[in-house]
Amino acid sequence: MEDIGDYIVNSFGRSVRSTINSVGELSLDVDCGDLLSLCYFLRDDSNCRFVNIVDLCGVDFLSRSSRFDVVYHFLSPKYNCRVRVKVAVSEGDSIPSMVEVYPVANWFEREVWDMYGIKFEGHPDLRRILTDYGFEGHPLRKDFPVTGFVELRYDDKAKKVVYSPVELMQEYRDYDFLSPWEGSPFFSDKDSENGNVS
Repeated sequence: MEDIGDYIVNSFGRSVRSTINSVGELSLDVDCGDLLSLCYFLRDDSNCRFVNIVDLCGVDFLSRSSRFDVVYHFLSPKYNCRVRVKVAVSEGDSIPSMVEVYPVANWFEREVWDMYGIKFEGHPDLRRILTDYGFEGHPLRKDFPVTGFVELRYDDKAKKVVYSPVELMQEYRDYDFLSPWEGSPFFSDKDSENGNVS
């Protein structure tokens, strides 16, 4: 795996920021501008042949200036190895679509856009895939509220499903226990010995 990592860096070093080889898998951190040409290289070069894109996902780093990472997972059946390519993207920026290189990336990119709001420039059909079309926001962002903004319910009078603002049945509770298995800190061992705990 180190050999192929060195080969990729030597052949395409201008855009590879860093490499990590861990647990037999190579990870490349690359510039967004060279992503398409790097992926063509990984797919078409006879020493690589990463012809399968296994997955594409987003990661949200809320406190970082380039807030998101888009992570591509490639497989080379010919050489039986995998490579992970990571690209940092700032909020509001777009990233080149991989659909022209790997057509199967179509739905992966739609999922990342739906969940994180990362736009893929040149995507043929960038629309929601997991949430409904009226959904507000992107639910896997770390600043998305846990309860969401609206809830769906069936209105018996209107005979249809309607959106309504989220109504919490009880106030949010902040539990200060370190672990639910550690027990209550309110009673000491002495209380148990004296029979003060039932």
